[in-house]
Amino acid sequence: MVPPSSVPNARSPRFATTRWSMVLQAKDQPSTDANEALSDLCRAYWYPLYALIRRRSRDVHEAQDLTQGFFARLLEKDFLGNVDPARGRFRAFLLAAVKHFLANEWDRDNAQKRGGGCLVVSLDARSFDWNSGESRFLMEPRHELTPERLFERQWALALLDRVLSRLRDEYVEAGKTTLIETLQPFLSLDRGEANYAQAAELLGMTEATLRVAAHRLRKRYRELLRDEISQTVTNADEVEDELRYLFSVLGGS
Repeated sequence: MVPPSSVPNARSPRFATTRWSMVLQAKDQPSTDANEALSDLCRAYWYPLYALIRRRSRDVHEAQDLTQGFFARLLEKDFLGNVDPARGRFRAFLLAAVKHFLANEWDRDNAQKRGGGCLVVSLDARSFDWNSGESRFLMEPRHELTPERLFERQWALALLDRVLSRLRDEYVEAGKTTLIETLQPFLSLDRGEANYAQAAELLGMTEATLRVAAHRLRKRYRELLRDEISQTVTNADEVEDELRYLFSVLGGS
């Protein structure tokens, strides 16, 4: 994985239009764009919340109800009213909001009350792959992780999955599917461990050309990583802190 120190410090001129900052800017005057931005974030990071709720619940169906109900409330109610735009990161906001939600909702008698009876159209049931989510949860370590630590770990993994998916989509669209499939493992290897000669032979390239391609891949990965993190914080100065958080969570898991 590319270390945080290798990510450039350039400030993005479009930072104010990223998803989370857009949501916070519109919290007093809701807009369709801001609601869609919040819905996109919810779709991207629903599983870390499900893992947290599932760890606290003995019943899979209750956990599913509570997860879907939380996002319904989040999109329908004024959950953003107390968020300080100067300090609120989506990760921290989401964790605090779900803990507050569970404290209020845990003892409710049925799923209809928990979910408020409806779910907004922009985040329908297809946003939740329950079978995949439960399978992933059952593979989680059972004895080491608190619900909060599990949330943080899965948040970091979900973010990296999105970065890799975006990177792969770009290469596939450019007709470079074989190249990305061959070089993607290099992203998690130290430079000295990467077998450039073998990969070059497989791709019918010179080793020098392959090294250039690997360098470009890592550079684009770093750019997408920074961009994906920027979608969940309020200003460019917070990106480095989130990078350090990301690597500390995965390094300690």
